[in-house]
Amino acid sequence: QVQLVESGGGLVQAGGSLRLSCAASGRTFSTYGMAWFRRAPGKEREFVAGISFTGGTTTYTDSVKGRFTISRDNPKNTMYLQMNDLKPEDTADYYCARGSPYGFGSRTAQYDYWGQGTQVTVSS
Repeated sequence: QVQLVESGGGLVQAGGSLRLSCAASGRTFSTYGMAWFRRAPGKEREFVAGISFTGGTTTYTDSVKGRFTISRDNPKNTMYLQMNDLKPEDTADYYCARGSPYGFGSRTAQYDYWGQGTQVTVSS
């Protein structure tokens, strides 16, 4: 059984920064692609960023490129999302998710384990 626990959310003013963490249990973290998704009020869950099992490949949705950075520390079984220059439209619940062995994608169906989410609110 894999457990993912997010932390680091909160309330921040526009232009501010937050760093989200996703702590994973289990011994297979380092062999799975991982991703961050978010769900804004009244909207569908959307892909934010993904990272390969080594951390060598990353991808971002267009709206966060240049502002968000996804990374991982495999020995610590932890993934991060550094969010800079936050905007009110970034307000959402943010979720980390485990993808397939050695890969990741942008569809929710490609992920089998999800965290409980951490709330990010950006005020204008």
